[in-house]
Amino acid sequence: MIHVNDIAIDEKAILAEMQYHPADSQQGAMLKAAESLVIGELFRQRAAELGLHVKDEMKDASDDDFLAALIDREVAIPEADETACATYYQQNPERFTTSPLLEVRHILLAAAPEDELDRVNGKMMAEQIIKQLREGDDFGRLAQKHSACPSSATAGSLGQISRGQTVAEFERQVFTAEVGLMPHPVETRYGLHVVWVDRKIEGKQLPFAAVKDKIAAYLNEKVERKAVAQYIHTLIQDAEIKGFDFAVSDSPLLQ
Repeated sequence: MIHVNDIAIDEKAILAEMQYHPADSQQGAMLKAAESLVIGELFRQRAAELGLHVKDEMKDASDDDFLAALIDREVAIPEADETACATYYQQNPERFTTSPLLEVRHILLAAAPEDELDRVNGKMMAEQIIKQLREGDDFGRLAQKHSACPSSATAGSLGQISRGQTVAEFERQVFTAEVGLMPHPVETRYGLHVVWVDRKIEGKQLPFAAVKDKIAAYLNEKVERKAVAQYIHTLIQDAEIKGFDFAVSDSPLLQ
């Protein structure tokens, strides 16, 4: 049994709350559920002290309404001004740059991740194909002969790709490559790839005016989370809580 000041939170309530807090273990879910109920009860008690309308049911739809009113009244949340937004924009240019565009051809030598022999053979074959290409062999011919990808029907062409359209291990290497034949095979979960970058159009930084509102929303949300976390700490410190120890919690609410 947990007590928050004079209000008890029983095991039945915690078990009912667990469905909203998935975790790696039942104990972890119970911990998150109990923490949520304790914090919710602290909010309700403080709202009641201030004369805000609070219903008794822990999951009542009006909870969000009184919580918003409580935060608005008790928590000072400064808004990001244009200077703060501009500073963030200047310090994080990569976040506001469009993805590069690549025109790529590839030859896939299929090999399952767990098949070490196929992987070794695939790498050897890929290196041999790279050697043939350096000696002037035709990429399309070799793609039709060797590639396990449907793109073999179009001389290995993947067309124009941007970030997020292929698997991460392919992107990490291909998007940093120079135009031309990549000197080494690219290994992915699908096998070994011989890759030729035909064209590369570098990403462009978006103008500040186009992203200013999104930056402000992001910074405001970040500041609000921190301010609310500090407010929760204050409520915890001022309350008498028995049966629950916030010291063992790793909740993002308290970060």
